[in-house]
Amino acid sequence: MGQMIKVGMADLKICKPPDNLTTIGLGSCIGIALYDPVSKVTGLAHIMLPDSTAIRNNSNIAKFADTGIQKLYDDMIAAGASKTRMVAKIAGGAKMFAMSGGNASSINVGEKNAQASRDKLKQLGIRLVSEDCGLNFGRTVELYSEDGSYLIKAVGKDVKTI
Repeated sequence: MGQMIKVGMADLKICKPPDNLTTIGLGSCIGIALYDPVSKVTGLAHIMLPDSTAIRNNSNIAKFADTGIQKLYDDMIAAGASKTRMVAKIAGGAKMFAMSGGNASSINVGEKNAQASRDKLKQLGIRLVSEDCGLNFGRTVELYSEDGSYLIKAVGKDVKTI
């Protein structure tokens, strides 16, 4: 039995069987899972913001959708994954706080994170096969390297596999 490797906030990791990956506390953040079903190279990034170019001090590349997904992709290729076989699943992007007054849609970071993730995956030519995004609750995810199954857990909800 392999180990469950924790991916922190603004962090990314890759593994192969028998190890698996998990990240906790995805609120407006997105957990991006990349998987190659043949080599079983498995990657998970926990991104917090959509766009590194909007931030001056952006040295942590795993924090942003644009740079985090690129780095995860590069690491996966280096570990033996194939671009043509790689698939993606995303989870998170919740709207965690209802804002009183003002234009709430302009600060929906969760939706922006989800859209930025979709855009970057499309740019890299990686097929997004499933997602569990939005709504108003946090998620913990587990990504299994044996078959690429992505478990979504949320308080008070049934465990879902996408």
